[in-house]
Amino acid sequence: MRQLLLLRHAKSAWDDPALADHARPLNGRGRRAAAAMANAMRGLGLSPDVVLVSSARRTLQTLEALSPLPDSPIIEPMDELYLASWQNLLGLLHRVPETARSVLLIGHNPGLHDLALALTGAESMARNPEARRMAGAFPTAALAEFSVSSPWAGLGEGGGRLVRFMIPADLPEMAE
Repeated sequence: MRQLLLLRHAKSAWDDPALADHARPLNGRGRRAAAAMANAMRGLGLSPDVVLVSSARRTLQTLEALSPLPDSPIIEPMDELYLASWQNLLGLLHRVPETARSVLLIGHNPGLHDLALALTGAESMARNPEARRMAGAFPTAALAEFSVSSPWAGLGEGGGRLVRFMIPADLPEMAE
């Protein structure tokens, strides 16, 4: 059984209208949410072998908040993940080495949310309250954990079982 972790980047700043979207950093709330999600992931023992991360500044800063990750995973910053469609994200997952037990993908909406929905599948969506909650929104710093039984190269629609869905508001550190 394999594990797929989909993490949307934390909240980014919009202070500088001259700054390109790719270069936008995390804002204060985003840094707090990323740190809270990092603590939650450590508490759950989530330890990826491979991390695929968009090359955008906000996704790299989200990854930085998770550091140090246990067991020194392979980390691949990828331009192809920046604002990628769910189909492109799935294609990148197909290239993950079969020896990888757990993959963390840090990216952007709408592609990340659409990938989570595609992996869950309509039948599971109808039965699983967490999947229905995830269908409603995939906010910044949200994490979806999937169990995957197929090889990475064979992963497709309906190919993931949603294990958990967490958003920063679920975490005690983010209660306001």
